[in-house]
Amino acid sequence: QVQLVESGGGLVQAGGSLRLSCVASGSINSINVMGWYRQAPGKQRELVASLTRGGSTNYADSVKGRFTISRDNAKNTIDLQMNSLKPEDTAVYYCKVQNTWRFPPQEYWGQGTQVTVSS
Repeated sequence: QVQLVESGGGLVQAGGSLRLSCVASGSINSINVMGWYRQAPGKQRELVASLTRGGSTNYADSVKGRFTISRDNAKNTIDLQMNSLKPEDTAVYYCKVQNTWRFPPQEYWGQGTQVTVSS
């Protein structure tokens, strides 16, 4: 089992920055894929950014060049630095980790943190 707790959401003006953090605990050595997702009202949950244990990253086109995903092994956190925020970035942001070495893959979600960007 893996437990995830997100923090860092809030209200920010367009053009501002926020840093989200996801603290992982439990069987974290089994994790090989980490990511941040978001869900805006009336929309499906979508991938924002992902990071593999090997260091490969993937970003949604809408956030490329503005968001950066990273991992702090000492603190067991997965962070999302969000710069140049836009009103369309408003959503609940979720941390997700996976163990894709197992079949079926195991995945764990955090409870979500609200990000609101005002124009």
